[in-house]
Amino acid sequence: MAAVAETRVFLEVRRRLQSALLILGEPKEAGLLMDISITPSSLQMKTSEGCTEIWLPAEVRLVPSSCRGLQYVPGDGLHLRLQAQAEFGTKPISMFNPSSQAQGCCTFYCQSCGEVIIKDRKLLRVLPLPSENWGALVGEWCCHPDPFANKPLHPQVNDCFIGDSFFLVNLRSDLWQPRPELAPAKMPCLSSDTHFKLKPKANTKVICKRCKVMLGETMSSETIKFYMTEVMIQPSERNFPVIPRSQFVQSVIAQCLVELSSARSTFRFSIQGHDGKAYVLLWLLNSDSLVIESLGSSKSMTKFPLLEDTLKADSSSAWNAVKVLYQPCITSRNEKLVSSWDNDISVHSLTLPSATCLELLLILSRNNATLPLTLRCMNSFQVAFLKM
Repeated sequence: MAAVAETRVFLEVRRRLQSALLILGEPKEAGLLMDISITPSSLQMKTSEGCTEIWLPAEVRLVPSSCRGLQYVPGDGLHLRLQAQAEFGTKPISMFNPSSQAQGCCTFYCQSCGEVIIKDRKLLRVLPLPSENWGALVGEWCCHPDPFANKPLHPQVNDCFIGDSFFLVNLRSDLWQPRPELAPAKMPCLSSDTHFKLKPKANTKVICKRCKVMLGETMSSETIKFYMTEVMIQPSERNFPVIPRSQFVQSVIAQCLVELSSARSTFRFSIQGHDGKAYVLLWLLNSDSLVIESLGSSKSMTKFPLLEDTLKADSSSAWNAVKVLYQPCITSRNEKLVSSWDNDISVHSLTLPSATCLELLLILSRNNATLPLTLRCMNSFQVAFLKM
């Protein structure tokens, strides 16, 4: 892809619907004539000032003869719809796939700074946790007293349990054994391969030793809950992959939404901090979007270090994404809507560190601000795309 002029181009391809929405922004100088060429594999916009040409990914083909709904929207540009032949690429291995993790030794890293949290841990069992109402279901189906009552599902040595947005890991290593003189009720020594700090007993936060980011929470004397947005699990033979923070947060949360909507047929989510407060309400619209855009040379919002990775990228990009509606809930905003969603059983809550909730809100706001004006709002909600 190459962008040599200032023309703004936005293309959203829906893979399942085999359709595309194309928005061509107005030339920077009003009154300039524009020559538009659409081929199955590219888009080209020519003005007297220069040319913008975008080549589509190999799996996407447009049908130029199907152009319809052509209209000019002041302040936005030219809108048109057309058919698109878009193949689904190879499905990436999800971090929620148990078989993808139970292979050899794994190392846990702090995603923010790369600090090793747990080194060379052999995961023999990687299992998904049941849904939050599994206890009630057992009570309904069992004709005898619930055998699991008051028995939390905690992992044993070499286990990793996977929740909606977290991993549960047992702290003990394969060779660790409690001292005979210690009473079972006392706190056992932590494995020597753990590199984080536990806060005092009243505070269950688990903090990265190097960058002081909250990684998770203690669930018991041996069990730690690590949030997926804060920790990366990699085979020990691989090096730590440096992924920009905002890109990682978007990808993890997008995968969470897709997995949960598929497994539980729920499309509305309340993103809550570990402090119990709701930070943002999300409504998943679709997960089959391919977004292709050329933003010209805009220099807006360069003061946010969190977003520097997206600003350093080329002005043209193509990425798979989930499309969401969202409403911020900070500073007592949308209290009635939050209360309504809290009382709705079809809304699923996702808990993350409060700082990550604020990061997500900033990412959504920044994404919304870069969309064409007519796409930024829908039914009183704001619109954003989360990159996969």
